[in-house]
Amino acid sequence: MRVKCSKCSRPIVLTDVVALTDGHLSHVDCERPQVLSLDEFGMLFLYCSDHIVLHCASCKIRFRLAELAADALGGRRNLCRRCRRDLTETVREHLYSCAMLPAEVRRRAQEVREAARHLVKESQQLRDRSDVLIREAEAALFETQRALREAMSQKTVS
Repeated sequence: MRVKCSKCSRPIVLTDVVALTDGHLSHVDCERPQVLSLDEFGMLFLYCSDHIVLHCASCKIRFRLAELAADALGGRRNLCRRCRRDLTETVREHLYSCAMLPAEVRRRAQEVREAARHLVKESQQLRDRSDVLIREAEAALFETQRALREAMSQKTVS
């Protein structure tokens, strides 16, 4: 079983941008679970708007943040202008390795990202463990019911 979003009930994967609300994990944006968070976009705008942030591996074209395409009807952003490939993860990779970010900002951003990944992993492990405990309890209940039926059948035979 996978950890599911408390809002949309779809699985949460390690690359999704998540929030913890009332003790439950959810996508920040259920329609686009891997979209850049507001913090990530803010850091890109502040520190990376004046230089190339990525290149499309398919088209071999380099882009600045403002040169990326968007699909207003589909709600997608960070698209290659030529092939329309979603480059969000490539933009995110640039952000977390960009030398223009102050070291402290980059370190804290990576800590937040790792904390979110850890939270998703930990939630998955807890869900897996609870699933094992449920299966063990079901097996124990089945065995107890079988033993009860056996004892009752012996009682009716005697």
